[in-house]
Amino acid sequence: MLPKAYDPKACEDKIYAMWEKSEAFTADNMSKKEPFVISMPPPNATGQLHLGHAVMLALEDIFTRFARMQGKEALWLPGTDHAAIATESVVIKKIQKEEMIKDPRVHYGRENLVEKIAEFVEVSRNTIRSQVRKMGASCDWSRERYTLDASLNRCVNEVFKKMYADGLIYRGQRIVNWDPKMQTTVSDDEIEYKEEKVPFYTFQYGPFQISTARPETKFGDKYVVMHPDDERYKQYKDGDTFTAEWINGPVKATVIKDKDAIDPAFGTGCMTITPWHDMTDFDLAERHDLEREQIIDFTGKLLPVAGEFAGMPIEEARPKVVEKLKKKGLLVKVDENYVHRVAVSYRGKGIVEPQIKEQWFIDVNKPVVAWKKKKMSLKQVMQDVIRSKDIRIIPERFEKTYFHWIDNLRDWCISRQIWWGHRIPVYYCPKCAAVQSEGKKMENGKWKMGNDAVDPSIIVSTQTVERCPRCDGSVTQDPDTLDTWFSSGLWTWSTLINPALVADTSLSLQDLLKKSPDFQKFHPTTVMETGYDILFFWVARMILMTTYATGQIPFKHVYLHGLVRTRDGKKMSKSDPATCIDPLEIIPEYGADALRLSMIVGQSPGNDFRLYEEKIAGYRNFINKLWNASRFVLMQCEKAGVDPMKMENGKWKMDNLSVADRALLSGLQRLIADVTDGLEHYRLSETGERLYGFVWDYFCDWYLELSKGESNPVVLIHALRTIVHLLHPYCPFVTEEIWASIAPAGAGSLIRGSFPVVEKKLIDHAAEAQLQLLIDVITAVRSLRAEYGVSPDAKIPVTVHVASTGEFLLAHQSHILRLANVSACEVVTKAPPHKRGTVSAFLKGVDIHLSLEGVVDLEKVKTNLKEERVQLQKFLAGVHAKLENEQFIARAKPEVVETEKQKLADGEAKLKKIEERLKALA
Repeated sequence: MLPKAYDPKACEDKIYAMWEKSEAFTADNMSKKEPFVISMPPPNATGQLHLGHAVMLALEDIFTRFARMQGKEALWLPGTDHAAIATESVVIKKIQKEEMIKDPRVHYGRENLVEKIAEFVEVSRNTIRSQVRKMGASCDWSRERYTLDASLNRCVNEVFKKMYADGLIYRGQRIVNWDPKMQTTVSDDEIEYKEEKVPFYTFQYGPFQISTARPETKFGDKYVVMHPDDERYKQYKDGDTFTAEWINGPVKATVIKDKDAIDPAFGTGCMTITPWHDMTDFDLAERHDLEREQIIDFTGKLLPVAGEFAGMPIEEARPKVVEKLKKKGLLVKVDENYVHRVAVSYRGKGIVEPQIKEQWFIDVNKPVVAWKKKKMSLKQVMQDVIRSKDIRIIPERFEKTYFHWIDNLRDWCISRQIWWGHRIPVYYCPKCAAVQSEGKKMENGKWKMGNDAVDPSIIVSTQTVERCPRCDGSVTQDPDTLDTWFSSGLWTWSTLINPALVADTSLSLQDLLKKSPDFQKFHPTTVMETGYDILFFWVARMILMTTYATGQIPFKHVYLHGLVRTRDGKKMSKSDPATCIDPLEIIPEYGADALRLSMIVGQSPGNDFRLYEEKIAGYRNFINKLWNASRFVLMQCEKAGVDPMKMENGKWKMDNLSVADRALLSGLQRLIADVTDGLEHYRLSETGERLYGFVWDYFCDWYLELSKGESNPVVLIHALRTIVHLLHPYCPFVTEEIWASIAPAGAGSLIRGSFPVVEKKLIDHAAEAQLQLLIDVITAVRSLRAEYGVSPDAKIPVTVHVASTGEFLLAHQSHILRLANVSACEVVTKAPPHKRGTVSAFLKGVDIHLSLEGVVDLEKVKTNLKEERVQLQKFLAGVHAKLENEQFIARAKPEVVETEKQKLADGEAKLKKIEERLKALA
């Protein structure tokens, strides 16, 4: 017998250890089964998991358990990401705080600092492993990977070398996101934007007026840009020059006509450009082959070009530059209420300054990639796999977002000025660099050597290089590391390379792929599940890197989950602990199953959802309901002298079935079909709601109640076994614990069980309809009692008028009497005469009449209803007036207007109900 109460703390760790010990999570690369594969998005190796990780783990575990129970060879490969900038930043701050060292880089040097970061990461990875286990994740720990593993480093170096040889990787001067505080380039996803109100200045610039919020960047401006179709400037031709008085004296400026960069409706319709410090201006300068000049140095201070302002931080210089222009009479006007977005480094919190720097880039437009018997660019391949439906994004609406990013994709800056991560596998030979090479020149920021896009002083190698193979001179390795996304972009396949092959340097990348059984069996993977916020930053890069390196897509489906928000819809933030829910604090109190259900049910793909403690507590109640139902089933078996262990599935005869038995068995077949279809098509929330409703309402509240005193142990056990199998992917711990008490002898653990399939012979629509009629009658009586305030203790008679034969309801009068709490139940085929004090409910083919005479003060009920109607009408009049007020509609936030509309709809529905009740009492 199960204990009286379910205790997650006593069960979950024990069950997980049993699963691991039995190797239930371990996939077999030699099996003939259809593979189902998920590469777990690797959490950053910087500390604890948060709710976003918990959502990811719950979703992916449901996918994996379902596939495993369907008989597929399920591999869910776990791992962690070295998270270059994030990890280095965390450890440096930790050292600064704990060891009081101002600059750990200078103090420790590269080798020692990297060693300290590695020590921190190993502790952190152990923490993450335990947290993943706490969520019940059935991932294959024997295949755990880390983005800095030797096998993954080999893959990184192989891909870099191949891309460099194909002319896709180049070193050049291009504009990048520069963090002056952390002294490194940062990727777009490492930037957060903050809105701020700043003055927006309009200045006279020769015959033109130009507007800017950043006058301190304008020292080198000598091009004024306008739209070729702007009538205001039709007298100026592209290339015209003029002299303009400017910050530090006269400048010779040139007119540039460009239809892509300028919006005639914004500001004055013309602008000067700062190509060194603005992405759009840089692109424009590239198109028109314009000069660029650096204004701000890499520490955020103005350079000598700024004259008297040189050496000043930009924030200090800005008002002084404005004052000087004002004194010159060049300040036209100031808009004090201009709001713009400022780019801030997520890790360093410094303002990001676009800068032109010599960095390593991936060319996304060069058509050298072999794909579908054509030569395409990386960008074209990324577009093709989605357009051709090789990869499907769930929900589909995110395809539009994907194409917006990919269609506007720039060359990818892959170098970072930090020490933690995959060091760029490039070595420089000073001796070769000194040799004059004929034809050596730079074009468009890229090295060119005739037809060979290679700098002669560069050696790219997958192995450590000590001496130059050309001249035997000494070499130095590039100090930069690769962008984290470079290595994590290889995640789906680099994790499947056989680590034992890595040391063999004679093997090419293709050899490594062909000789790795895991890659051959499990790639492409089946589904990539992740947050919609990294669709571009990670998902798109996996598509880019994998199609190029392997000739395969990385996955067949992309399932995007939304962000977890507070009860009020606000984003949970580490900076505001009161808004956060820590999964590791929730699990000991409510259990992992309750947390999993609370994050899945009600959360549709791609949509944000709200999570709060009461919601989690509600699903704990569901777990307890399932537990108590299981105890009831086992008690009924005990009373009947039936041992569930001896009831082998399919061999135990089910006879003497009641209508409720047949209806339950039939309903289970529809449930199996719905759940299977829902999980196969990734409708996890809808499927979870279906399971919840069936178990709580149909099975517990109706079937078990109706079976009291006349239970069928065989049906009870069969139904409970089916239910725990269907629920297992969602709440694995409690179902495994229940299964141990109801499983046939020798059945093994539930995790290895088979997912239920529909048994057509058990479908009985007639029995389902009959049971539903009984349920509807009892529900209608209960609703009437509640609506008219009938005391729970009051026993009152009910008359049920049926259009056809009422034999079934007559046969089940005892259930109506007990469950509807009535004194008498008369089932008639002829409509009874209306009596004073009778209230009614009307179902399809059935009328229910409840006599309240002498039970309820009907006059008092009518008076209360009329008073409530008056108050409600006043309330609705106020809401109507607000919604008809044009000023309110214009000024109020959309969500406020929607709230008022919902109030109106709810109020009108309530008023209609009051009118119906008054009519019934008339």
